[in-house]
Amino acid sequence: MKVLVAMSGGIDSSVSAILLRRAGHDVAGVFMRHGVRAERPARPGKQGCCSLDDAYDARRVADDLGIPFYVLNFEEEFDAIIRYFVSEYHRGATPNPCIRCNRDLKFGRLLEYADAIGAHKVATGHYARVEERDGRHLLRRGADVNKDQSYVLFPLTQERLARCVFPVGHLTKPQVREIAREAGLRIAEKPESMEICFVPDNDHRRLLRQRLGEEVRAGEFRTTRGRVVGRHPGYQLFTIGQRKGLGVALGRPVYVVAIDPSTNTVVLGDEEELKRESHDVREVNWIAVNAQPGERFEAAVKIRARHEGAPATVEALREGRARVTFHEPQRAVTPGQAAVFYRDDGVLGGGWIE
Repeated sequence: MKVLVAMSGGIDSSVSAILLRRAGHDVAGVFMRHGVRAERPARPGKQGCCSLDDAYDARRVADDLGIPFYVLNFEEEFDAIIRYFVSEYHRGATPNPCIRCNRDLKFGRLLEYADAIGAHKVATGHYARVEERDGRHLLRRGADVNKDQSYVLFPLTQERLARCVFPVGHLTKPQVREIAREAGLRIAEKPESMEICFVPDNDHRRLLRQRLGEEVRAGEFRTTRGRVVGRHPGYQLFTIGQRKGLGVALGRPVYVVAIDPSTNTVVLGDEEELKRESHDVREVNWIAVNAQPGERFEAAVKIRARHEGAPATVEALREGRARVTFHEPQRAVTPGQAAVFYRDDGVLGGGWIE
């Protein structure tokens, strides 16, 4: 079977290529070039992805494995993701560009490219697993609970899951590093990718100011009771749940609990005011189930990548929507992030928080 491997220059995708080759597959590697150049050097000890150094690392691994290696210019497609990133902050939400990249590029454009070269599957270094049961493709958590990335894969449809391969999904990160060492890869000790690939200096506020210009302007901090308690440099620079970097002192811990773009207001409150009992979800992709409007079920719902998941009742609604009602209120339910529904280690589905 011919498999196209998305090679980022990191350990996980490199080991994925190694494992596929060892299994006897016809493997080709591909690197996605985004065209973004760092205006400032990356911080010491930090590693982004998709940089020129990463491209070099990916090519070296491909050469060592003796597999074809392609570089695709996805600058235009990446710019669409950057525009989404900026527009979400501009509407008072908090984007998740990795999910959009997975949906539109890694399991979108790369699947199209796989068709062009006759590849049956697309593989990545994600820590997740795909299983087929009763004619349905299921998305499961990665075996390494500390590295599980199933959350960022929720938009994958049945058609796309059928063509996905996650070779390291059954391994732990230490096991992956050991395979890289045994294979003699020079990147075996390479640091984790930490930054957003198109924000290599990790300063997303600079990007927002650059793209939005005069749209980013000073406004008021208000309490939930409407009292003005200070000035902020632009609502786009804040996110729900934020505590640090507010620049106001009220004598007690306060958090961003709401953002109102129409009045350029950032609302501050205490931790209890940050909690929500329920929220709606749009663009739901059902994976393990095919829920119909009105159907309800229990699930553990993750509302951000590092959230453990909270017990909730999920009700399917019309037009690709759902309503999540938590058994206990959850803090920092953030519009623009994903809500992903789990049962045990399987993903039932997920969508975008309203």
